[in-house]
Amino acid sequence: MTNSALHAIEQLLASGKPEEVRRGLELVRQELATIGSGEVRPLFEMVSTLFYIDTFDRPDLAPLMEEAISLLVSFGTWVIPALISNLNAGDLKAQMAIAQALGRMGDDVIEPLLAEYQSSPDPAKRSFVLYALGKIKSPAIVKAASFAIESADSPDLELRDTATRAIGKFAESISPSDLSEEMRRGFIEKLQRALADSNPGIRAKAVRSLGKLARFGHLNSKEREKLKATLLLILGNDEQFEWDRAYIVRREAEEALHYV
Repeated sequence: MTNSALHAIEQLLASGKPEEVRRGLELVRQELATIGSGEVRPLFEMVSTLFYIDTFDRPDLAPLMEEAISLLVSFGTWVIPALISNLNAGDLKAQMAIAQALGRMGDDVIEPLLAEYQSSPDPAKRSFVLYALGKIKSPAIVKAASFAIESADSPDLELRDTATRAIGKFAESISPSDLSEEMRRGFIEKLQRALADSNPGIRAKAVRSLGKLARFGHLNSKEREKLKATLLLILGNDEQFEWDRAYIVRREAEEALHYV
């Protein structure tokens, strides 16, 4: 790749015009098919800078974030360490985009993400790791089950929130036969405890995740009946006429009822 081509891509990706940024992404895609591995890193770094764009300030550039994420995934597994390192970016927008890119890389990223979770005591970093793991659609995600259970008890609100959500996401990909009884009970226990959380967002995610446990065959008949009674209580449809005051929790309960 010539210096002039690299410079042209850099200028296009730095542009504030959507059509020019899109053209820059297309040129990167074309170059990837022809250049050697030693020339790829500058392109990776250029594409990564798009994750720092404030799409609330520039909604016209928001559709390009999806293109940039998909493009980074196509770079291959060599970018995994660099992406994980960039989870320390300190910019929420960039961290969310990086986590999404990691989550789309499948089984190859599970072990590196689990290693990062174990090596980092930072709850914010662990939250993004669990968010990325929740994006992976693979039975192998069962390896992360214990980490979600652990983080569901975190005093950190964001980590607790992400772990509560991740349990439900994992339930979508793990076959009931592949989830140990200990892990299954751990999922249920943590989600039931989260139903009493003071944060309505966490309570809503607990209801959603419990619904997914029911939907994907992780609850027995007695547990399904108990969950149904809980959901009716949240909605105020029991004889006591009590309900969760938060609309988002009641909305999730209505959806979860379809699966019990």
